[in-house]
Amino acid sequence: MVGISLFKIAKANFAAPFAPGSLSFDSHDPDLLAQFCVSEGWTGDLSSGLIKLGQWSTMLHGLNSSECGLLSLMHCYDATDRARILDLFERASTAASSFCYSTTTLGANGHRQPIFCVGESVAADNHHAGSMVGVFLFPRFKLEPGSQLAARQ
Repeated sequence: MVGISLFKIAKANFAAPFAPGSLSFDSHDPDLLAQFCVSEGWTGDLSSGLIKLGQWSTMLHGLNSSECGLLSLMHCYDATDRARILDLFERASTAASSFCYSTTTLGANGHRQPIFCVGESVAADNHHAGSMVGVFLFPRFKLEPGSQLAARQ
């Protein structure tokens, strides 16, 4: 059975604040979030194509450097998801958007690590070079070889 994946892009609501203000919540509980997953922010510069990750995201993506390109970031992703994630990033880079996706990485021991990403973009225009900001969520569990998060029925 094939697992259910999440790929979503939506036009940004320009009445809502971008970046730091968009991540604030009235009932934010970082301890509860930390109990269930590792979360870490990331940024992307559309003029250079450079994505900047934090320490955890760098390690959990199997990278040696916290700065990378999109294809390097996605090298560890499930092969069946890469084309859709690439398309999502391409669409988000051409118009201000909110987006999200989920996939898994395959570790050397055969275990798979789920990854969730939520972000937003500002497309290049006369005032901005274009950028992205987001957060990665890594649940505090791994999947046994061959297992799925959810199965279609």
